[in-house]
Amino acid sequence: MEQLFDLALFNSALRMLTPILLAALGGALCARVGLFNVGLEGLMLIGAFSAIVGNHYFGSTGAAIAFSIGCVSLFALLFAYLCIHLRANVIVVGIAMNLLAAGLTTFSLRTLFDVKGAYYNKDMVGLPKWDIPLIKEIPVVGDILSGHSPLVYLAIVLVAAMWFYFYRTIGGFRFLAAGDNPLAARSLGIQVRRYQYGAMLACGVLCALAGAQLSLGQVTMFTEGMTAGRGFIALVATMLGQSGPLGVAAASLLFGLMDAFSIRLQGLAMPSHFTQMVPYAVTIAAMFFFKNKEFVKDAQSSGTSSR
Repeated sequence: MEQLFDLALFNSALRMLTPILLAALGGALCARVGLFNVGLEGLMLIGAFSAIVGNHYFGSTGAAIAFSIGCVSLFALLFAYLCIHLRANVIVVGIAMNLLAAGLTTFSLRTLFDVKGAYYNKDMVGLPKWDIPLIKEIPVVGDILSGHSPLVYLAIVLVAAMWFYFYRTIGGFRFLAAGDNPLAARSLGIQVRRYQYGAMLACGVLCALAGAQLSLGQVTMFTEGMTAGRGFIALVATMLGQSGPLGVAAASLLFGLMDAFSIRLQGLAMPSHFTQMVPYAVTIAAMFFFKNKEFVKDAQSSGTSSR
């Protein structure tokens, strides 16, 4: 039992939950303004690939992340334009975005790097690992919280920042009002479309960071379908957390812990096919035990909320 649950497991869980948490926060922003974004998987995949491309051509992790944010933001704006201005169904657009990302990254991988399946370059530099001076010296806590990439700590800060924005600022109240009742918000002079575009753009930035954490933070390579369903898990985390920052963080922690636990089981000679299904089995179980009917209702009406 000690081999299964130790400090290294929780340290790994914190690293594993970061891509899910970042994408789930983006999904929460969209949900709060009436856009049910099922395209998180595709946006994350584009973010992971563009981060590797930026690292390859610019030779800098900072430039790679900036390039990834720029690429994913373009797709996020396309998503917003189709759903908000053209009034396309958000579910259909999200699925199309996922399929586009899968095909585009596979095609670009073979075109730019002339490889199939995966790209790895020993000269690429991954995200740095930060050792926090004071926290590092604290027993137990230091072993869990120290030694992660900057995006891990940024995700934690963003949870607190988003909570403060939602519930402690005038702009946050207007943001929530734009999604809760668009007609009433418009009657008060609130620019609903502006908040929807802003939410979708912020979601693109967060998904770009999530993808960069996958391809540059956890490993330094890209493989076809690298996200492996994490975007859908992030969507479930958004639903379980009822689009609230603290609830989303708690749900992401659960899935991150299960992801790290599945890797730990592989080290104990468990069949890989069994261990790889653990996070997804927990996701399905969570949907059964923590039903969110109100959110499902919002998702069904999201196609008309932006009109």
